[in-house]
Amino acid sequence: MDFGFGFIVLAILIIITVAILIKNIRVVQQAKAFVIERLGAYQTTWNVGLHFKIPFIEKVAKVVSLKEQVVDFPPQPVITKDNVTMQIDTVIYFQITDPKMYTYGVEHPLTAIENLTATTLRNIIGELELDQTLTSRDIINSKMRSILDEATDPWGIKVNRVELKNIIPPREIQDAMEKQMKAERERRESILKAEGEKKSAILLAEGEENQQFFVPMLRSSHTSLRQKVRQRLSSRFSRLLQRVSAFSMKPVQAKRLSSFVPLRHSRLPLTARQQRLLFPQKFRVLQVLLLPLRKLSLM
Repeated sequence: MDFGFGFIVLAILIIITVAILIKNIRVVQQAKAFVIERLGAYQTTWNVGLHFKIPFIEKVAKVVSLKEQVVDFPPQPVITKDNVTMQIDTVIYFQITDPKMYTYGVEHPLTAIENLTATTLRNIIGELELDQTLTSRDIINSKMRSILDEATDPWGIKVNRVELKNIIPPREIQDAMEKQMKAERERRESILKAEGEKKSAILLAEGEENQQFFVPMLRSSHTSLRQKVRQRLSSRFSRLLQRVSAFSMKPVQAKRLSSFVPLRHSRLPLTARQQRLLFPQKFRVLQVLLLPLRKLSLM
């Protein structure tokens, strides 16, 4: 009986021991780090891999993510150099580079970064006027990044980027800016319209001037060209007439004359076909003479 009871107790102790050992075997995932304390003091930092923690002596003080993190802070009231109050909210991209300093450097690191961002933003905007604030986002971002990165370095934090998400001026300033933009657009529109009308008037005047200059010249050139063509054709026609007057008909073939000799000595008029057969060369010359006459009639 005593042997059975002792065996049960031993089995229970073995099971408890195995459970405790299994519970103290820890696997660290990628992009994470475990800060380990031994008897309340910092011992080491576990990186990626399999690790064993001594039971009841060591403990995991903090699990730190090494990924880049994004924090969007609520709008902060700031005052510009020309005493204009506006709301600006910022977005910060940061990464933990030293898990030990992040764990023991500052209490509530995100709250510390938010307060530091607000004070830095007020200092930078206080040196700028409203127009400079609205147009100098890159300068403000670079200044804030350098200041925050330097201030958070003892906390094991590296600030990679700072962006101004929204710049919200007062409603009165927004109305004045909208009126100014509207007036500027109307001024540009009127300028463009006036320039267009000016160019149109200039082109119309140039067109009328060119028309007054070129149309009479074209008419005179066309008239002179017609006169030259007529003179040339009339001279050609006169030369052809001279050639026709000096033209001597060649004798035709006997077989053609045999059938038309009586007709030639008779008083009956010859038909057009008979004349073409008797005097072929004469008709060809007449066709050549009629060609320039047709051209003159078409002009």
